[in-house]
Amino acid sequence: MSKHRDELQQLRDMDDFGLTQTLSERRQELLQLRLQRATGQLEQHRRIREVRRGIARIHTLVRGREMADLVGEE
Repeated sequence: MSKHRDELQQLRDMDDFGLTQTLSERRQELLQLRLQRATGQLEQHRRIREVRRGIARIHTLVRGREMADLVGEE
């Protein structure tokens, strides 16, 4: 499997609290990367894109779970 599929499977296996913690960590990492870019210290510019996409993946999973819960209640 590819790196992204492995990461996605790990995220799917997490509970809601774990996803929240991971989201917080990714947001902190993104902030650090942006600060490094602003000061000219960033060497891996692609990492910003990777972290942003990781944050989007987490948001997608959380929203999917919310929708599944709503459908399950009906």
